[in-house]
Amino acid sequence: MMAAKRSGAASASSQITASRFFRPGQLWHAQLWLMAAPFVFGALLLVVLPAFLSFALAFVQYDALSPPTWRGIENFAVIFRREVFWIALRNTLVFAFSAAPLQALGALMIALLLHPERRGVRVHRAAVYLTSILPDVAYALIWLWLLNPLYGPINLTLAWLGLPTPAWLVDPHTALASLVIVAAVRVGEGMLLLIAARRTAPDSIYDAAQIDGADRLRTFWHITLPWLAPWLLLLLIRDLVMAIHSSLTPVILMTGGGPGYATTLLPFLMYEEAFTHLRLGEAAAMMVVVFALIGPPIGLAGWLTRRWWREDAA
Repeated sequence: MMAAKRSGAASASSQITASRFFRPGQLWHAQLWLMAAPFVFGALLLVVLPAFLSFALAFVQYDALSPPTWRGIENFAVIFRREVFWIALRNTLVFAFSAAPLQALGALMIALLLHPERRGVRVHRAAVYLTSILPDVAYALIWLWLLNPLYGPINLTLAWLGLPTPAWLVDPHTALASLVIVAAVRVGEGMLLLIAARRTAPDSIYDAAQIDGADRLRTFWHITLPWLAPWLLLLLIRDLVMAIHSSLTPVILMTGGGPGYATTLLPFLMYEEAFTHLRLGEAAAMMVVVFALIGPPIGLAGWLTRRWWREDAA
């Protein structure tokens, strides 16, 4: 009893002491900033500072062995004159604008399928979500085995069905499409987001539609799809950014940028320039181009989120 009283008195005295220096609202904000300090410091150290240094490297010539020398915009002129840069840019845009819509569509279909609560549905959700939490290296190696043209399960199944067996990652015509398939299958996070969004829809709307005699297709087209449209748009923007940002690991492990330049994407080309050819300035210039590509979608997502938040608050 005496110990509890002493601890209570100590807590009360600390609150009184803190209240001498802060008002109640200021004290709450100070506590929030104190809790956020490790995250803010880590973000500044691991994200903001490297991004600033990469932007600075884009204007110098640097090979990690000799001191950097100022080059201005010459790095950008050099990469724009290289044909492989334009090939990588085209491949990146094709990859991103093919994988992201397929990924969002797959997440929508699976979310609608696994949304109702029934027996075993949580196991199925966990199985789908597993594709999103697997490490990129393990995920790429699994698909490297699945797409093997000689003994991969996919080609063995196609051969058993009497269907053509593509060379997948070996054929220049199917290599990039194979990477699109690999990226489009990771729908776990999108599935959970859309299931959560679907649960925010009032049941009374669906009850009214059922009373009016609307079938499932009309209910989906006129109620479910408009309700999920904001989340679908944000998910699509997120998948576009992630398709560009996280394509390095599968390219390195599965294709090495080939055959030819069929799967050479900008992140892989930047990696080659920086760590194989030690042209860090030109690699940083390519990174600035990547930032220019993903910056507008991120800004659009932020603007839409703030707008919808103000509308909901109103």
